[in-house]
Amino acid sequence: MAAPDLTLHRDEALPVHTISLYVTNKPGVLVRVALVFARRGYNIESLVVSPAAKGDFSRMTITCSGESTTLEQMIKQLSKLVDVVHATDHTDSEAYETEIALVKVAAPLEARTGILEIAEHFNAKVVDYGTESLILRVFGASEKLNAFIALLRSQGLLELVRSGKILMARGLDET
Repeated sequence: MAAPDLTLHRDEALPVHTISLYVTNKPGVLVRVALVFARRGYNIESLVVSPAAKGDFSRMTITCSGESTTLEQMIKQLSKLVDVVHATDHTDSEAYETEIALVKVAAPLEARTGILEIAEHFNAKVVDYGTESLILRVFGASEKLNAFIALLRSQGLLELVRSGKILMARGLDET
C-alpha cells in the first residue's frame, strides 16, 4: 500500500503570519473570526484555541498565509469584533513558538533501527509500538517538525496529526 500524499497545499509565495487573539469565551466567536479571514481570502493553516489564564477568556493562535498589506486591515477588523479583546500579529515579534505532531510510520522490524535513529536525533518519543508501525511524538519549532516529517516520508509515513503553532510573547510583552 502506497503512503498517502501528506504535502502541504499552500502557495509558497505568500508570507505566513501568526496572529494571537484574546477573546471572550462565548459561543459563536470562532465563526465570526473565521469569517473575517474568509472574506479577505486568507487561508487559515492552523488554529489553536485554549482557555486563557482568566476563565472567561480564550486565546486563539492562528497561522495563515496571505498578503501582508491585507493583514493590517484584518487585524483592525478583528479588533473591532465585540468579543475580541485584542488581536496581535506576532510574525516579526520576539515570541516563543512551538507545536506538537504525532506521526505514524510503517515500521517492519528491518526498518525500525533507522526510524528510531531519526526519532532520537529529533528528540521524538515513541508513544506506540505496533507490529508493523510506530507512532512518534515530536515537538518544537515548525521547521524542526517539517524536517522530521520529510525524513520519515522515505520510511513510509502513514498518518500525520499536527497541533498547530502556539506561541507566547517573550518578556513583559502581551501575547
